[in-house]
Amino acid sequence: MQCPIARGLERVGERWTMLILRDAFNGLTRFDEFEENLGIAPNILTARLKALVEAGLLEKRRYCDRPPRNEYIVTERGWDFRPVMLMLQSWATTHYAPEGKSVVLINRQTGLEADPTVVDAVSGLPISDPVFRLVPGPAANERTRKRYEGRS
Repeated sequence: MQCPIARGLERVGERWTMLILRDAFNGLTRFDEFEENLGIAPNILTARLKALVEAGLLEKRRYCDRPPRNEYIVTERGWDFRPVMLMLQSWATTHYAPEGKSVVLINRQTGLEADPTVVDAVSGLPISDPVFRLVPGPAANERTRKRYEGRS
């Protein structure tokens, strides 16, 4: 499928996958750490870690030969996904946490709470501004071109 959202969801659009990434962003690297923290079945964890490695979001590194043990390190591609996770956290806290904030993003230098937003690097405007719209890109197929044709 040519849709970038569908392609992204193929890699990270499953609950356990997102939670593994959350924990990896928070410094967990080892199978037993993920298993204990998430309460996930070993077979499911094995499959999700394998998929994350294949997608290039985590790198598998051997840290012990006897017995063979691996750790899972966030790759550059994985770190590029962190802002998406932080925006999802902010959105979910705003709309689905009536009890309030269970986790807060802070600036380590100031100690102040951050208010994450996505902005266009060229104009500085938030991408939620109505001035932005989706149009077919240079690699768009005919179906994609028709989907966005005439929309403003």
